[in-house]
Amino acid sequence: MIKGVILMNDKGKPRLAKFYDYHIVKFFLLLCDILCSSAVLSSRAENVSNFVKVDSLFGPDARLVYKTYATLHILFIFDSSENELAMLDLMQVFVETMDKCFSNVRELDIVFNFSKVHAILDEIILGGQVLETSSSEVVKAVEEIYKMERAANSIMAVPSITSWQGR
Repeated sequence: MIKGVILMNDKGKPRLAKFYDYHIVKFFLLLCDILCSSAVLSSRAENVSNFVKVDSLFGPDARLVYKTYATLHILFIFDSSENELAMLDLMQVFVETMDKCFSNVRELDIVFNFSKVHAILDEIILGGQVLETSSSEVVKAVEEIYKMERAANSIMAVPSITSWQGR
């Protein structure tokens, strides 16, 4: 089971955090401090995958996988029922989907469109379980969600009947 997903910039500021296990919320800030103060995230080359055992923080079978994309670090916290390489592949799907939605995603895209990023993540992972691994299917689903939201907002923009009563 996936316990959490965290996106943070290269300065250690979290940009997105989604937790599927309530135990890791209390360790979230401690985890950010550990990873940033010890320079774990920035000390390795960009093309190297990073697998970390985090037993001391999250329990006996907890693992953390992180990958750096430009100035963003994506962290997945999960238990032993998940495969590290599958989580790395899921990170790639997440980044590819955000690239398709935002055309070359940047940190500001995540900051100013956090609801869309959460929708993308919810289409990929729900309740700690992987739902979809095809980025094109996720993009279709997210576009459909926003199409329905725009339609709902346009219904709200219809003039009220009270403006007709004045004639």
